[in-house]
Amino acid sequence: MIDKRPRTPREAAAFSLFSMQEEGAWSDGALHHYLARAGLAGRDAALAARLTYGTVQNELLLDWYLRQFSSVRLKKIAPRVLACLRMGLYQLILLDKIPAHAAVSETVALVRRYCRANERTTSFVNAVLRRAAQVAEAGALPAPDCPDKESYYALRYSHPEWLVRLWSAQFGLKTAEALCRADNADTPVSVRVNTMKTTPGAARRELEAAGLTVTPHRDFPEILLCTGGDAAALPAFAEGRITVQDAASALAAAVADPQPGDAVLDCCAAPGGKSFVMAERMWGKGSVISCDIYEHKLKRIRAGAARLGLPNIRTTLQDAAAPRADWVGTADVVLCDVPCSGFGIIRKKPEIRYKDPAGLEELPALQAAILQNCARYVRPGGTLVYSTCTILRRENEDVVRAFLEHNADFAAVPWAHPVCGARKDGMATLLPPVHDTDGFFIAKLRRNA
Repeated sequence: MIDKRPRTPREAAAFSLFSMQEEGAWSDGALHHYLARAGLAGRDAALAARLTYGTVQNELLLDWYLRQFSSVRLKKIAPRVLACLRMGLYQLILLDKIPAHAAVSETVALVRRYCRANERTTSFVNAVLRRAAQVAEAGALPAPDCPDKESYYALRYSHPEWLVRLWSAQFGLKTAEALCRADNADTPVSVRVNTMKTTPGAARRELEAAGLTVTPHRDFPEILLCTGGDAAALPAFAEGRITVQDAASALAAAVADPQPGDAVLDCCAAPGGKSFVMAERMWGKGSVISCDIYEHKLKRIRAGAARLGLPNIRTTLQDAAAPRADWVGTADVVLCDVPCSGFGIIRKKPEIRYKDPAGLEELPALQAAILQNCARYVRPGGTLVYSTCTILRRENEDVVRAFLEHNADFAAVPWAHPVCGARKDGMATLLPPVHDTDGFFIAKLRRNA
């Protein structure tokens, strides 16, 4: 992280963008770090967040506009300068409440202070942004000329064209556009109520008293959607009455439906949210073994379990793809939330959309290997749940169906929940614009008794 204390919302946003470029930081982690360092809250924190996420969400479109206002190739522009230019253009073109003079002058100041820029560079930035401001003010912004709707949506919503075309083929063009639009929308923070310590109504009143605007999820009463503040900074979080978790993640654990006294194995547990839901549903009775391949992630799970008051969770360093002979046939419930492309959570981590697709080709084989290995741990009559935070069929239905074809001792289990209705084939793909959740996939299977 950049070893400087930001003084303004724009500085916090710029430092977050720099950290993403230079250190591979996630947008949410970088932003949280710099907001804390700056001591920003309320409207200032909201502005920093909007500038950070908005710039990343619209990167491809902003670069297209930049090419219209500058003859300098983007590859020739220093990375920090390019990040500042994108943030400046975002304010001028896509936000309507920031005065143009403020967007231009503040961006030039960022370049001068933090980009090791000479006068030629600052003059270049100033000229590009002033030209963009003039054109935007005149209502004469150039319109993208795209050969088809998929390519237009890809540019308009800054999604890779290959991904938009894949979604269009899988869900239809209308849903593909809705997915792109949802990825770029402001998303409230989703918190889940720990019903071992409080009730949804009491938690809502506590959060509202702290100044947050709270809306219960339409189909999941334990999920509260919050805006206007940092729920994780409140006593309700520190004392374990709430935790930050999306409805889709909580649903995967609810579908697993462990009972008090069960032996539960969460094979890819970090950051621990599904383990927490299952442990709470078991009222602290039985055991939940939470596994991961990184000790620092297990440490976070242990801290979360202690905060929520869940004594039946223990952590184990374990690769989900590596056989564990002593676990074979011992678990009542096995949950496999496998590594995936993450294309269901773009609205929370907007940079995910820019992943190199070549690096995703081996994921289905890894997912299948984990599922096959972890299925061995399910006792006869026990439950196996497979889940991902992606919406790509090749990582979801295709993996599960191939598993069932080669494992006759397992069968899909029908289930139902208000979030997605009845699932006769045991599988559900959740979509942000449809279900008001993260994009997610859940499949419930049972081993024959």
